[in-house]
Amino acid sequence: MKFIERPSPSHDARPNGRAIDMLLLHYTGMQTAAIALTRMCDAAAEVSAHYCIDEDGTAYRLVPEERRAWHAGDSAWAGEARVNACSIGIELVNPGHQWGYRPFPEPQMAALVALAKDILARHAIPPARVLGHSDVAPQRKEDPGELFDWTRLARAGIGLWPGEPAALAATPPVMRLQRDLQRFGYEVPTHGVLDEATQAVIRAFQRHFRPATVTGDADGETAARLEALLALAAPDS
Repeated sequence: MKFIERPSPSHDARPNGRAIDMLLLHYTGMQTAAIALTRMCDAAAEVSAHYCIDEDGTAYRLVPEERRAWHAGDSAWAGEARVNACSIGIELVNPGHQWGYRPFPEPQMAALVALAKDILARHAIPPARVLGHSDVAPQRKEDPGELFDWTRLARAGIGLWPGEPAALAATPPVMRLQRDLQRFGYEVPTHGVLDEATQAVIRAFQRHFRPATVTGDADGETAARLEALLALAAPDS
């Protein structure tokens, strides 16, 4: 795959012995690719990603994979905080919810599939650890959002997709749903109360795995999809 080299100064060494085992997808959330690339290459901004893909499929390489890029910020997954240490970050040019969120075009998605396949061939990344920024930072992030085509990636062997549930589960007790979300990897309270922190995690789950209806409600379809994902992820857990 061809890249335009746009080196960013914002990276450091990964912790000794920490393997790369997560692929994390973002949208840039800025008006243009040029603005996003300028920010990620500005030392004062202290943000970066390993790769950035424009809407026309043009791919930029900013940080070597063996280095830790600064893309996830305050984040957690499966009990591990600050997932920059274990992840490769890809930014997809898209204005995001603030500037006119729109679907990700075919050339961009095709380039992402090709790049992700290359990354998965180099690193032992389980399907359950191909995630969005909102999955690892649900209290503050929405990207890549409900318009991102996770099913396209899953059909290409990248990440997990639960499919349509054969039957809806009963509305689950909140504590059970919280515990199942935690089992899958989300950082979520487990006190049995449907508070705003829990709803934010449910919305993050729905943006990824039920994007047609993002409500934050602890409903039966959400529970059924989560149960299916836990079964799919079990071999990789």
